[in-house]
Amino acid sequence: MKLAQIGAGNIGRSFVGQLFSRAGYEVVFIDIDERLVSLLNERRQYIVEIRDVHPETIVVANVRAVNADDPKRSAEEIATADVAATAVGQGALPQVYPMLAGALLRRHELRLGPLDIIICENVRNVAEIMTAGLQQHLPVGFPLGDNVGLVETSIGKMVPIMTDEERAQDPLRIFAEAFNTLIVDIRAFKNGVPLVPGLEAKENMKAYVDRKLFIHNLGHAALGYLTHLTAPEIVYTYQAVEDAGLRAATRAAMWESARALIMKYPAEFTEENQGQHIEDLLRRFGNRALRDTIFRICRDLPRKLSPEDRLVGALHLCAEQGTAAPWIETATAAALIFRGKDERGGTLEKDRQLAELVETLGAEVVLKDICGLNPEKAPDQPIYRRVLAAYQRILSAKASRHLTLQAIAPEERRLE
Repeated sequence: MKLAQIGAGNIGRSFVGQLFSRAGYEVVFIDIDERLVSLLNERRQYIVEIRDVHPETIVVANVRAVNADDPKRSAEEIATADVAATAVGQGALPQVYPMLAGALLRRHELRLGPLDIIICENVRNVAEIMTAGLQQHLPVGFPLGDNVGLVETSIGKMVPIMTDEERAQDPLRIFAEAFNTLIVDIRAFKNGVPLVPGLEAKENMKAYVDRKLFIHNLGHAALGYLTHLTAPEIVYTYQAVEDAGLRAATRAAMWESARALIMKYPAEFTEENQGQHIEDLLRRFGNRALRDTIFRICRDLPRKLSPEDRLVGALHLCAEQGTAAPWIETATAAALIFRGKDERGGTLEKDRQLAELVETLGAEVVLKDICGLNPEKAPDQPIYRRVLAAYQRILSAKASRHLTLQAIAPEERRLE
């Protein structure tokens, strides 16, 4: 059995490759990093260190690699695999389409049947996005639907940050948290769900993609932006989670989304299982070994403030279900004031540009142009108005030199 894993980065090595290797698959990584490719071929194994309550060292064996810059060989490996997977990041998907298209044509030529591709990208509606991308590189009339199963996933695994020194000691070694469940769309498989412990197949995949974005990612965003605003001295996420007020505010924001998700997907979610999920996430956010930083979970403002992402997307969800979201509104307003810097004192250029937009043209422009909120029409109008009110509340607290969590809290949701 063979898995063709496109992308040998954090998720590819610590999660997908590790799961399939332990289940007896040969794992062939396809990546553009020649150093990783060479080392994987030289050693044929690598180490995953579990940094969690119960540390563990996992040796991931029976692996090799191919350089993605060799499209013919890469396509051949994918074409002859039992299953393929991607973990390259949304921005790199367009570079993957020609390779995948070539593999599907070659597999069709070999009459090997359909290929299932597990898409580990944490992007909503990614199967539709990939279908459109593949069609651009396939002949007109190619029966794509008969030849590929595009399997959406929900990736909840968090990978601890490694220092340059730690990477230099062993470029193949990678850290991971203990969480090891990959949720997959059971309906998308053409060949059935692989018998791999850790794969959790779901009928209603959209519910779990939404849960990841609007509870997990939303929780990270709320924690990060509220921390940067009211406790800028905090560097790491675990420090923020250990602060009772920040933990309570983050929990409150996550529950606002959770209540809306329970209403939207009553067959999947309940108060009990959502409560367990939120508390488990807060525990994992507080894992000191992750060494995750407030800067990392806050950076890339244009993406995180976009209409369907964790903040504004969650506000749309709550509006759709008729539930209140005052803490999410406050976190969204706090994002407009994010001016964080990394450990070297640098910022992302696109974050700097968004900050300049707020400071020169006002928050209203960002809410309209970046967040996609229409101040004149429902359902956007009340969301726009409430986020702007939260922003003004923050500015007032800042002007009075009383920028505390209690000072910026929505009146109807004061923390005890």
